[in-house]
Formats: sequence, C-alpha cells, structure tokens
Amino acid sequence: MTMFQPYISQLFEGTIWRLLIDDSKDILAIEIRNEKDKQVSFASIDLSQGEVYFTAFALPERWLAGIEAVHDGILLLHYYKHESGPEHKAIVAVDAKTGTELWSNYSIAFDHLTVNGPAVYYTAIQPKKLYILDATTGKIIRLFNDTIDKPLDVQIVIPDIYKPAEMLPGILPEEPFGNMVHYLDHNIYRIVSLHTLKNGLLQQQLYILKETIVVYHDLLNSDIQKLQPEAFVIHNNTLVYIQNKTILKALKI
Repeated sequence: MTMFQPYISQLFEGTIWRLLIDDSKDILAIEIRNEKDKQVSFASIDLSQGEVYFTAFALPERWLAGIEAVHDGILLLHYYKHESGPEHKAIVAVDAKTGTELWSNYSIAFDHLTVNGPAVYYTAIQPKKLYILDATTGKIIRLFNDTIDKPLDVQIVIPDIYKPAEMLPGILPEEPFGNMVHYLDHNIYRIVSLHTLKNGLLQQQLYILKETIVVYHDLLNSDIQKLQPEAFVIHNNTLVYIQNKTILKALKI
C-alpha cells in the first residue's frame, strides 16, 4: 500500500555532502561534492512547492569551498584556508533563488547564525571578536551581543536512534541487521530507517507505517559495506531523505 509519492526527486552529479534549511523562506540548500572531478557545487530547492531554483552553482575554486549557512533567502558559502585543514576563510553570498552572487568578503569568516543574522569575525585580528553582519548587503551592522544575539534554531526534527533490542516486538516492518534503527513518530505515522542483510548484501531501507501497515517504502542504499548514518529529517511536515548518496527526495507527511 502506497499513500505517499515524493514531490521532489532530484539527482545530482556527485555525493550530497550537506543539507541546510532556511526556516524563513523554506529553502533547502545542498552541497554536492564530485570526488572524481574534484568539483564542489551547490543547489537550492523550494521545500514548500518543490521548485528547483538551481542545481550546479560553482565558485572559481573547484574543491576547497562549502556551505556555511542559508538564511533569509541568502546562501552563504566559504573557502578553506588549507587543503588538509578544516579552517574556513571568506564569505561569498548568493541569492538562494536566482543563483546570483550578491557580494563577497575575503577579510571575514563565518562563526554562527543568530536570530539577528550571521555572526562573523575578521580573520586577521586576534583575539577573535564577533560582529553581526547584514547578509543581504555584506555590511557589518554592529558588535555581537550575546544577550540579544541568540543562536538561531532551525525547526528540523531528527529521528531517535535505538538498538533493535530496545524496540517493542512487532513495531518494526522487518528484522534489522546491526545495532542501529532510526525511528520517529510524526503525526499519525511511524518513520523507520533500518539496515537489512539480503542474499549477503547489506541494504538500508526507509519505511512509513500507519499503525502496522506499510504506507511507503524506499530502498535508500543497496550493496553497501557498512551501516549508514542518519537517513532522514522532518521539516514543517516534510520528510527529506537521501537515496544512494546522490538523489534528494522529499514528501509531505
């Protein structure tokens, strides 16, 4: 029995590396890394309607770049200081709907997202001092104030992780392999991701159940070598998940 169909099913030319959601605009931002071509690219999708804004925005730097945040319709990207290290440098702002570069600043770096905008710092100045940035213009607004500049919480629900032995009998749609089940109750549905071993092949499955009835099923990964991490999230009654590391799917639940 299938009650659901994905309204987003987008294939990317590379591994989906990171997903971020803009709560204010309901935009999903995606970082895609193509190891073979050493190319990082970025995509943006409207989660409310399923419109794909763009799928392959790239910076002049092919590999040493990534997503910092997406907020109020602005995608903030960064470069890496070194190929072998995690330290970031610079901010490049892109319109998350059009893929148009709005501004760039190579003197600052992103620290975290606050309710009043991005908190940034000048990389050449020590000790580090934070400022609040206008993401639309790239202008520094004022010094960071931890009393009013609280971290911005994104309304994303992630599943709980259980060991199969902790689950009640009959609650899972099939016998899991390994010691990890991702489980979430949402509205009247139960969402479960688990691993199975079939004909010697390790697979990762996604199920949506209404009571004990399977109303949706998808094969997330097949013929994999090890247990895979967290498989799905919920945002505003939208289930978002990745299939075979390259396909982004979403459905209303």
